[in-house]
Amino acid sequence: MFYGIGRTLADVLGVDRLRVLPHPSSVSYACARLGWALHDTDVVSLVGRPLAVLAAALHDGRHVLLLSAGGDTPAEVAGLLRRLGYGPSRMTVLEQLGGDDERRLEGTADDWPHPAGDPLNVIALECRRAPGALRLPLTPGLPDEAFEHDGQLTKRHVRAATLAALAPAPGELLWDVGGGSGSIGIEWMRAHTSCRAVTVERDAVRAGRIARNADVLGVPALRVVTGAAPGALAGLPVPDAVFIGGGLTAPGLLAACWEALPAGGRLVANTVTLESEALLTEWYRRHGGDLTRLAVAHAVPVGGFTGWRQAMPVTQWAVVKA
Repeated sequence: MFYGIGRTLADVLGVDRLRVLPHPSSVSYACARLGWALHDTDVVSLVGRPLAVLAAALHDGRHVLLLSAGGDTPAEVAGLLRRLGYGPSRMTVLEQLGGDDERRLEGTADDWPHPAGDPLNVIALECRRAPGALRLPLTPGLPDEAFEHDGQLTKRHVRAATLAALAPAPGELLWDVGGGSGSIGIEWMRAHTSCRAVTVERDAVRAGRIARNADVLGVPALRVVTGAAPGALAGLPVPDAVFIGGGLTAPGLLAACWEALPAGGRLVANTVTLESEALLTEWYRRHGGDLTRLAVAHAVPVGGFTGWRQAMPVTQWAVVKA
């Protein structure tokens, strides 16, 4: 019942038709060998999943156990850790746990010395971030430099406020319409491992960029739909929340997003133009919610002194559908 076939059999056959004989898991064995507290250890399965899912679990000082996909996985993990700035992390590979041929291999990701070994292995990580590597917190509002972008990016402070208004919860689905760099959908999915998101972006180059950002930031399951809304929204699963970050004035877009939401669903729309602001004001008059002006200024050099440079103000409409 732990990343095994038990859950699938229970879903297909019904739990009343199963007799489950519990046994210590590989994670329990690994924690026993390492002296780690099971309740304080993160577990990531790489079996049948992209290696990129590991990125979301990397935090300095944390213990992570990886359920390996095979004998080549340790070297692949070491390579990913180096690329993400976690090369100093300590790696321990535990092969054939509980068996007669149990073996332990150790090293760091920076200098992982071991060739491919037994395919039945668990990888233990003691996460260490390299000096100068970007720190990615759990709170909304990742640093802007965490994203590859061409300027189409919901900036950090506005993004944090937007995610607070969207209020992600476990298992919920977001439509991120006008994805740009994918930052809203990516941070929505980073809020919880069961959060899901679909990003709709009409520009194919940006859509590819969104997919790369999702991989680097540990949410490769982000679904990227290339196409113009509202047409590209047809056939998508019913969302729990919708964010509109671009294209508000496209005919029928706001209405289509509103109609797709069930009762209790949330809609958040951001804009910097007067035309879109007028549209949001009209919808606010009809449906209520919160209409907010977000203004951010950054300190910049002014000759030999320092002054404020105002970013374009963002008008945000956030509403729960009755």
